[in-house]
Amino acid sequence: MASAPEDPVLERYFKGHKAAVTSVDFSPVGKQLATGSWDTFLMLWNFKPQARAFRYVGHKDVVTSVQFSPLGNLLASASRDRTIRLWIPDKRGKSSEFKAHTAPVRSVDFSSDGQFLATASEDKSIKVWNMHRQRFLYSLYRHTHWVRCAKFSPDGRLIVSCSEDKTIKIWDTSNKQCVNNFSDSLGFANFVDFNPNGTCIASAGSDHTVKIWDIRVNKLLQHYQVHSCGVNCIAFHPLGNYLLTASSDGTIKILDLLEGRLIYTLQGHTGPVFTVSFAKSGELFASGGADAQVLLWRTNFDELNHKDLTKRNLKRLHFDPAPHLFDIYPRAPHCHEGKIETVEINPKLEVMDLQTSTPPVVDILSFDSSLTAETVFRTLPDKGEEICKHFLNPSLMSPGCSPKPLKKRTEDVSDMPSESQRSVPLAVAEALEHIMEQLNVLTQTVSILEQRLTLTEDKLKDCLENQNKLFNVIQQKS
Repeated sequence: MASAPEDPVLERYFKGHKAAVTSVDFSPVGKQLATGSWDTFLMLWNFKPQARAFRYVGHKDVVTSVQFSPLGNLLASASRDRTIRLWIPDKRGKSSEFKAHTAPVRSVDFSSDGQFLATASEDKSIKVWNMHRQRFLYSLYRHTHWVRCAKFSPDGRLIVSCSEDKTIKIWDTSNKQCVNNFSDSLGFANFVDFNPNGTCIASAGSDHTVKIWDIRVNKLLQHYQVHSCGVNCIAFHPLGNYLLTASSDGTIKILDLLEGRLIYTLQGHTGPVFTVSFAKSGELFASGGADAQVLLWRTNFDELNHKDLTKRNLKRLHFDPAPHLFDIYPRAPHCHEGKIETVEINPKLEVMDLQTSTPPVVDILSFDSSLTAETVFRTLPDKGEEICKHFLNPSLMSPGCSPKPLKKRTEDVSDMPSESQRSVPLAVAEALEHIMEQLNVLTQTVSILEQRLTLTEDKLKDCLENQNKLFNVIQQKS
């Protein structure tokens, strides 16, 4: 069907990842887009036609989450390699690595002031880091299964987290306590986030549902059943009136939260959609999925409705900064199936000018700040020339290196450096990691033995006391 002027449109697509796209995030200025993927790479896309895209090589396993800092001067990434990395999002792509967790890290999230970073992991914990000093602050332990996502509230006073233990928990960052708990018997939440004014949370459910709670009154406000598979991600529009949802059923849905209904179904991806995100202005949104594509959409639908919303708000008796879901609709929990008044948009069925499809890609191999180029070349004397092509900073290059960065079309870009290129440092790192794991196991074993020994001593003490009591009773009777 032909799109109306206020309908969202697919503006551009980016191809460069070799596997499923797991996470997308816009820079605060809105001129760049960062993406993470199963191919272990981060990519930084520029919106100007034919502008170079940067592929950051550093993680050793799937990149699960990426996010810009509020100022846009840092880019955080989480990976199944159990680390988080902080990148400088430019053509050099310098990064520092944190050994963050003892299991895969599922999400990263900056506080709104950029001072803190929250990470969620399959080790069942949430950790908070100080960005100014780049050091660990504290852990939050109450989940009993993998933690899939953790997000700061807009004011930074709360953290919301979701886990495969089928709970969503609200944490107070001042006293590090769990202050609220929402549980579900049917499924678990894959993703959770606060609305822009921090009064509600929305969850993307493995049971195909999207739920919205008011955390002030601990009430389920809306319950959408509009997908036919698990929901993997949600994103609030900056105004708070709309919600994007991404699902394994291959669709993106747009929900009008004030009217409480589904308004658009987008079918641009082939296969499951794993991630969606709005630009900070709300004018654009992006999506990524199993087809390894990143789609850039123009919102459109918020322009007309925002004017109507403003007029409606002016008629209200109380001039709040913005209407709240609880004030408008629904006034009781309500299940939305969205079978009527929805618009389906499939850009694959239309002939569209998508500007340019595939930008040139520059590979950037990142090393920890503790490693120098000389160290790398000394370790790998036969591979210096190959590694050299990944450096864009001439001061880091050895004399035999060409000063030109590697530029190739996406189809011709090579994958990660081969195992032989980095086998020595990787082997050492893996050996140390294995030793650490074994030490952790030994420590836990000793701790368990100490507990059992203590229990045994306590039991033996009880037995001796009981024996003395019996002996005294027998003596008294005799």
